[in-house]
Amino acid sequence: MIQSPGILLAVVAFLCAIGPLVFIHEMGHYLAGRWCGVQAEAFSIGFGREVAGFTDRRGTRWKFGWLPLGGYVRFAGDMNPASQPDAAWLSLPAAERMRTFQAKPLWQRAIIVGAGPAVNLILAVLILAGFAYGYGVDKTPPVVGSVVAGGPAAKAGLAEGDRIVAVDGRGVDTFSDLARFALIRPAQTVTMTIDRGGRQIETPLTIGTVHQRDRFGNEYRIGRIGIASGAPVLAPVSLVEAPFAGAHMTVDIIGGTLETLGQIISGRRSIDELGGPIRIAKISGEQMALGLPAFVWLVAMLSINLGFINLLPVPMLDGGHLFFYAIEAVRRRPLEPRVQEWAFRGGLAMVLALMLVVTFNDLIAVGLWQRLAGLIG
Repeated sequence: MIQSPGILLAVVAFLCAIGPLVFIHEMGHYLAGRWCGVQAEAFSIGFGREVAGFTDRRGTRWKFGWLPLGGYVRFAGDMNPASQPDAAWLSLPAAERMRTFQAKPLWQRAIIVGAGPAVNLILAVLILAGFAYGYGVDKTPPVVGSVVAGGPAAKAGLAEGDRIVAVDGRGVDTFSDLARFALIRPAQTVTMTIDRGGRQIETPLTIGTVHQRDRFGNEYRIGRIGIASGAPVLAPVSLVEAPFAGAHMTVDIIGGTLETLGQIISGRRSIDELGGPIRIAKISGEQMALGLPAFVWLVAMLSINLGFINLLPVPMLDGGHLFFYAIEAVRRRPLEPRVQEWAFRGGLAMVLALMLVVTFNDLIAVGLWQRLAGLIG
């Protein structure tokens, strides 16, 4: 039976997940700017017309916009998308000009821009560290406990007791490593390196494709090898070790995200899997319905994705600014304002196009087109 968390819970869960993450992201920019002596004129959660807000004693306007799909910090002197000095900036009094973003050296500007994604990744590390400390870390060895009859592993000749050493030359330390590798590679043929009685054997294996549907009606196409592990092994983690475990999990998740993105770009994975705010709201409601641990885990995943996406070298994103700063560091002078202006226009066009695609996908995910077809029919 398909269950639905309801629209109200989805909206509440979305705001509870995205709101704090956006606030933390922008707070990273704000605190870094404040440390560097840059005046922040506005700190906004959400875009569009101000719904509520106040001005602090430093002159920063803290406000909420009516569209809660992001946020921003506007620093003094940040008068154009490329953050380049212009006539208005040059006309400022010297003391006031020194408190603007453009007046700061390159390394400080880079810190201010990079601080937003950095705090999102740090938050994810801390959350995952908490899970590692509370539940332990999976250390189940990659040893075949049983083989599904007729499955990919059986066809490849794997047998109970075989230890998976590597897949396509990539070392395998735990059974979870193997499962994660297969999960995002359905129907892909790989080379398995196994240890059988002290002798290493290489054998080709085509990862199976499994179509699953969860209790909320979401359908997934995932990869399965067709083996089960032996008894699971959960190793306890000390308070000192937990952050390292959280960092390791964060790096693994980013690696999986990069591989999935590469599959979409190369056409091996459908672009239909890309989702936007509507799908995030739907998933947020579902995870909140499953309980607090599931919801907090989702927040960690969203925080990783928010930090990762913002670090992509796309103009309009933090990574685009950092990319231009890297060019400036090499050239010893910034790119011409006109070049940056056109690059940011192109970046904006890319972001808007992606938003259209993910919104279309989201509407498919929530069944809008099917409902409209039913009404028309």
